[in-house]
Amino acid sequence: MPHSDPVDPVDPAEAVTDVLGEPWLAETIDLGEDHEGPLVATLVSHRSPRPSGRAVLYVHGFADYFFQTGFAQWWLERGYDFYALDLRKYGRSIRPGQTPTYVTDLADYDAELDVAWQRITERDGHEQVVVAAHSTGGLVTSLWLDRRRPAALVGLVLNSPWLDLQGSVLLRTVGTAVIKQLGARQPMREIRRDVSGLYGRSLHRDHGGEWDFDLTWKPLESFAVYVGWLRAVRTGHARLQRGLDVPAPVLVLSSDRSGVPTEMGDEVHSADIVLEVPQIRRWATALGAHVTYVAVPGARHDVVLSRPDARRRAYDEIERWHRAYVGEATPPG
Repeated sequence: MPHSDPVDPVDPAEAVTDVLGEPWLAETIDLGEDHEGPLVATLVSHRSPRPSGRAVLYVHGFADYFFQTGFAQWWLERGYDFYALDLRKYGRSIRPGQTPTYVTDLADYDAELDVAWQRITERDGHEQVVVAAHSTGGLVTSLWLDRRRPAALVGLVLNSPWLDLQGSVLLRTVGTAVIKQLGARQPMREIRRDVSGLYGRSLHRDHGGEWDFDLTWKPLESFAVYVGWLRAVRTGHARLQRGLDVPAPVLVLSSDRSGVPTEMGDEVHSADIVLEVPQIRRWATALGAHVTYVAVPGARHDVVLSRPDARRRAYDEIERWHRAYVGEATPPG
């Protein structure tokens, strides 16, 4: 699929109150069209009560969208204006007739990331920006930052980034070869998989978790996965594993262990039951020359949505990294 050129790449769309309510705002980024129709991304924002000229740009994971307001509040209290990008065909950006989450090249996302960056830095005047991303978003943003190397970047915070395919070496090797062949010939072929829904249930307040989110944008059973999309991800993994050069200090957070539970229980709430932690540890240093890795005991896949003790530990680690490598921000309180 050819990359779509963004329309009006600098001029902002009229911002409206976001689904999160005031003072959250949302603005649409027009990305042209693809074979399924009009493409948009959505830039959500919240200004800090004590602005510092700094900002955060957050990018979600797979079958996800931005709703992690607690993570945003942590940065807002430190003087950062907070922006979150719902990528094309995710969350706020899904349009009728589209296949949610689907792309055939992760570089397609460069279009909305470029526009978001222009709006944050050139339009809104932020001179220092931290990028934060979760899971698949961690892969997407790392590849983009390696390609673009933006001057305003001062740090990258990755929350359980997806850096390799789960499974044995044999499965990854043979499976990737099959994925590449099928992905070229039958990109819309669905990959059948058994999704328990335990992870989503561990998060949502109606199913044993603390959080409220839109189950049409983040379904408990995830979204369908297609061969063309997974081919794009495996191409991204291969590029990352050859070594990137993200031009800023990087913090990688994950749980301290993975789990494969079959029913609700403590393991669902205290381990990464989506990705394999040893893979995150192995490939973290492929991101660049300056990487800090921290395993947070008892954390979930989305570390900042962990139970309170693990969540506090995660924020302590972000604070420690931030003071050491990014610099003092406006103190909370």
